[in-house]
Amino acid sequence: MVCGGFTCSKNALCSLNVVYMLVGLLLIGVAAWGKGFGLVSSIHIIGGVIAVGVFLLLISIVGLIGAIHHHQVMLFFYMVILFIVFLFQFGVSCSCLAMNTGQQEALLNSTWGMLNNKTKTDLESQLDCCGLLNITANHAQFNQDLQSCPALCKTKGSCYTCGDKMLNHATEALKILGGVGLFFSFTEILGVWLAVRYRNQKDPRANPSAFL
Repeated sequence: MVCGGFTCSKNALCSLNVVYMLVGLLLIGVAAWGKGFGLVSSIHIIGGVIAVGVFLLLISIVGLIGAIHHHQVMLFFYMVILFIVFLFQFGVSCSCLAMNTGQQEALLNSTWGMLNNKTKTDLESQLDCCGLLNITANHAQFNQDLQSCPALCKTKGSCYTCGDKMLNHATEALKILGGVGLFFSFTEILGVWLAVRYRNQKDPRANPSAFL
């Protein structure tokens, strides 16, 4: 059977969905590990990572079952949802790669404002820093964060701001994040192409008089 035939398309689609399933399980495991070791205690962050992992796991299961049974409806929903995920992930990845320092600061400010106090103190303890950015626009918020800061550097009287520490590595982190996201987005469009191709192929072992 040449690669491009029914069996090859089926095996390739099954293999791709097994990889997606492993990634989904990895995300769930990492979130549980972070929660267990107390690295991040915010239920929103943990819940978000687990939700992404569960979503990816469910999509991969649908794709795997659809590929094994050559189920037309499952394959249709699989390729539509995967294409939507590809569009979203491709846009986010390109935004990460194109983001400059000013945009990084604006993103950090908006994200910091949405975090609860417990998550902020967790980050300050882990990064050994206090507050986000000591700028005029957020001076009142910075002073408030400084008072509640639990970092060890505070006892020494010399602390870097968390924003400065994050920005020092933000460009490299965004490039890695954007690159990995871009790579996985192309594996998703490969999955869509495989699903479309496999869905339109005829099972050589099927009854020739069957409707599907």
